[in-house]
Amino acid sequence: MSYAVVAHGLLLPFWGTTLGAALVLLMKKQLAESVRKSLTGLAAGVMLAASVWSLLIPAIEQCGHYGKLAALPAIFGFCFGAAFLLTLDRLAPRLAKAFALRRRPLAGTGTTVLAIVLHNIPEGMAVGVVFAAWLTGQPGVTKAAAFSLVFGIAVQNFPEGAIVSMPVHGTGVSRAKSFLYGVASGVVEPLAGAATLLTARFAAAVLPYLLGFSAGAMIYAVAEELIPDMTEGGHTGAVLLFLGGFSLMMFLDVALS
Repeated sequence: MSYAVVAHGLLLPFWGTTLGAALVLLMKKQLAESVRKSLTGLAAGVMLAASVWSLLIPAIEQCGHYGKLAALPAIFGFCFGAAFLLTLDRLAPRLAKAFALRRRPLAGTGTTVLAIVLHNIPEGMAVGVVFAAWLTGQPGVTKAAAFSLVFGIAVQNFPEGAIVSMPVHGTGVSRAKSFLYGVASGVVEPLAGAATLLTARFAAAVLPYLLGFSAGAMIYAVAEELIPDMTEGGHTGAVLLFLGGFSLMMFLDVALS
């Protein structure tokens, strides 16, 4: 039963991307800006809360035997995770330029597509490591905590799927192929999650570092991309949903633990 739950957890963010990509089959216009910003705000709040309660706090609790230095493994992993995502951000434009030379339909959208694909890797890793911590009975990690993190990523992936498929369709690619581009952008996420799960489950000593790494990557993405995006133009509704998403996940993580 546990393995079925984990399989659903690994795939849920991918389904979020797939549903978002499917909008290209149903809509003639881009996703409304207010809707996209609202979803971004909700996802940012959920992801931030999940990063704290599902990743950082469990990482510190697992190192309780270090006494006052218990936070150091989480901090080390956190900084490395943020640096990793920062590096991916720097590499994305160059890689996208080279990719676009071989994939003409993506010209003009290649950077966005590749940035989303690269960001899905640490997000998948976060899902894998939190489920590995749950399966191995690590303190502070419950099934509810794991799914709160997964839910936040899935909500974020919904507009991302549309951000890939709809602009690609705008370059002249058919709706069906554009949908497949959107779906393909999310494939790396369950793959990265499964690989991390298999690695982390059999290396319990590195779990606190991996939890911190995942939190660093997630919070970097929230601070660098989601919050600026949702607040651009003074979108109050998105800010309220951000606060609501954070509060909801904080409550669920404590109430269901």
